Amino acid sequence: MFEKLKKSLIEAPVVKKGDYDYFVHPITDGVPLVVPEILEEVADGVSKFGNMNVDKIVCVEAMGIHIATALSLKTGIPFVVVRKRSYGLEGEVAVHQMTGYSEGELYINGLNSGDRIILVDDVVSTGGTMIAVLKALKAIKVDIVDVMAVIEKGKGKCIVEDATGVTVRSLVKLNVVNGKVVIKGSIDES
Repeated sequence: MFEKLKKSLIEAPVVKKGDYDYFVHPITDGVPLVVPEILEEVADGVSKFGNMNVDKIVCVEAMGIHIATALSLKTGIPFVVVRKRSYGLEGEVAVHQMTGYSEGELYINGLNSGDRIILVDDVVSTGGTMIAVLKALKAIKVDIVDVMAVIEKGKGKCIVEDATGVTVRSLVKLNVVNGKVVIKGSIDES
């Protein structure tokens, strides 16, 4: 499983952002081209391995949106986007997030205490965004049923789990070694 995703990751270019090795891939960056076959493989994987007994799918703008859309279409479950801009709606929750290469505010709308959710994201690498969002979701008192990242890079998963106590699972685990993406495994191989 995930053969198309893995192949495309191995072929992904790697660029330096300061000291950070950043792989450029359609699932994580929307460039060069998001092909339906890979997006479908991702949605199939999350729906198969994720706990979809939820009321809502939650994703983070921007690169979680296409994943949540495909997953929502596949499962019929509505989704909520954690946005980078405030709308000032009643109940809006602001979240400060910091990653290895950026920092800013995120805003959560459309979730209520007791909502059963799965958080889906494109990649967990430094853990900054996921930690901030999970802490905010806990404060809202939603029931975090599952957390799935398409891609796990480095120690991000462990960083998030240590900081939040929430288990994070990923479809594909990779590292960047000498400027190249190296696949370390996938959820179907466990």
